[in-house]
Amino acid sequence: MAQRSATSSRASTPVGSPAKGPKKAPSVGTSTPLRKASNDQQNLDMAGLNLNENVDVSSTIAEEPPKMILARDKVLEEAKRLLDAESANGKKGISLVVIGHVDAGKSTLMGRLLYELGKLDEKTRRANERGSDKIGKSSFSWAWGLDGTVEERERGITMDVALQSLETPHRQITILDAPGHKDFIPNMISGASQADCALLVVDATTGEFESGFQKGGQTREHLLLVRSLGVAQVIVAVNKLDQVEWSRARYEEICEELRPFLIQSGFQPSKTKFVPVGAVQGINLVGRDKVLGAQLSEWYKGPTLVDLLDVLVPPARDIISPLRVPISNISKRQNLGASVSGRLCGGVVQVGEKLRVLPGDETAIVKGIDIEDQSVPWAASGSNVVLHLTAIDPVHLHTGSVLCPPTDLVPLAVVFTARIIVFDIQVPITAGTSVELYHHSRDVPATTSKLITTIDRATGKAIKSNPRVLTKNTSAEVEITLRGTKVSGSTMTTRGIAIEPFAVNKDMGRILIRRGGETIAAGVVLEIIG
Repeated sequence: MAQRSATSSRASTPVGSPAKGPKKAPSVGTSTPLRKASNDQQNLDMAGLNLNENVDVSSTIAEEPPKMILARDKVLEEAKRLLDAESANGKKGISLVVIGHVDAGKSTLMGRLLYELGKLDEKTRRANERGSDKIGKSSFSWAWGLDGTVEERERGITMDVALQSLETPHRQITILDAPGHKDFIPNMISGASQADCALLVVDATTGEFESGFQKGGQTREHLLLVRSLGVAQVIVAVNKLDQVEWSRARYEEICEELRPFLIQSGFQPSKTKFVPVGAVQGINLVGRDKVLGAQLSEWYKGPTLVDLLDVLVPPARDIISPLRVPISNISKRQNLGASVSGRLCGGVVQVGEKLRVLPGDETAIVKGIDIEDQSVPWAASGSNVVLHLTAIDPVHLHTGSVLCPPTDLVPLAVVFTARIIVFDIQVPITAGTSVELYHHSRDVPATTSKLITTIDRATGKAIKSNPRVLTKNTSAEVEITLRGTKVSGSTMTTRGIAIEPFAVNKDMGRILIRRGGETIAAGVVLEIIG
C-alpha cells in the first residue's frame, strides 16, 4: 500500500513542474473538489503530451549521431584487402534466390536444408512440427523454418521474401526464399533483384511440373525474371521424386524439357546444373542415406545440392563506384528511428556516414550496420545489409527509395530510353501502352511513349525505325515515360524514379515491364532524358 501511495503522489505532479508547497484551504466560493480533480487531470494530460509551458527541457539531451572513423579511401583499401583474402582462403559470400511455381516445395526444401546444416535447432523443429500439426498442416512443418508470419502459416504459402543464411565448406550463402504464387510476383521481383544466383525448385509429380512450366506458370516466368535481373547461374532442384518412386525417366524428362528454355532465356549450359532431391526426407540435400536414398543411388552418382551450392561463383564486387542501396524493406521502431534492408549495388558504406534518400530531400546518418545478424563497422558492394538510421523521420523512408551519398546523387528519371526484350505475349506493345515499371522493390505506372527501333538480337543492329507494334520475342529500343498520379482534384504530379544507365551501374540499370499481372518485357536503361 505504501508503494502505491508513493506512486500516486508522483503521478499527480506533471513531469518537469516545480515542486509545490502545502496547498491552502480553498476560499469559500472559489474552488470545489470536482474542479480541483478536473485541473489535476488536465495537468496530467498536458504533461503526457509535453504541452506544459513550464516543462524543463534542459534535461532532454539529443543523442549524438555517430562519427565516421575512417576516410573513404581507407575503407576501400580495407574492403579490397578483405575481399582478396576471402578469395584466397576464406568463405566467399553469395546471395541465392529460391524460385519456382507455387507448391513446388521451395520453403520445405530450404527449411530441411537449414536443419541438415545445423541452422535450425531441434527445439525449433519440434515446435514447428507441433504447431503445424495443431492447425492441420503437418506437411508444412519444414516450411515454417522460413514462413514465419501467421498468415503465411495459416494459408500454407509464402507471401513475402524470407531471409536466412547458411554455410557450406567454401561459401557463406544468403538465402532469399521468394513466393511462388502469382499474386506475389512483386515480392518475388524484390527478392530476385538482390540475388547473385538462383535455385529453381520444380515439382516432379505427374502433372505438377507441367502445370508450372506451361504458359502462365511461375516456373517459366520466374526464370525469365531472374535472368532479366542479371542472375546468370541457376541450380535446378527436381523435388518430390520420392512421390514418383525415384523414377530416372521422369527426372531426365524434366531436365530435357527445361534445358532448351533455359538456353532461350539466356542461361549458359555451363552455368546451369540439375540435381534430384527429396526435400521432406532430406535426400540428396547434404548426403544420400543408405536406406532412404537407396533407390536414388541406383542410378544417380552425382553431387548433392550442397555440393553444387558450394561451387557457385560470386560475381565481381564493384566497390569503387558510388554507393547505391535500393531499400527492400523498412522496420520502424518507436523512438528508435528506423532500420532499412537492401543490397549494396556498388560502393561501400560505414557507420556515421550521411546518406541522401531519393526521391526526396531528406538525409539520414547510418547509426549501425548488420550483416547476417552481426554488427559491422562497414559493408561493401554485393552485401545484403540492414542499416540502422538516425536523424531522419521514418515517414520519409519508402520501399523502393534509394540511399546514396549527398555528393554523388542517383539521377531521377521521368523519361528515359531502354533496350528491351519482349516475352511471349499475345497482345502486342504499341506506342502509348500503359504498363507497370519495376525497378528493384519499386513499381510505378508508366507508358511506352515511343517505339524507336527494332533490333536484331544476334548482331545488335537496328532493323526498323519507328515500328508500329512490338510482338513476342522482339528486341527493341523504346522510350518510357512515367505516368502522373492524381492529387488534390485534377492536379497531376510525377515523381522521378532513381535509376542509372546500365553502362554506369548494371544493377541500377535493369528494369522489368508488366501489364495485366503478366511480365511482358525486360531490359536495360540506355539514357535518361528528363
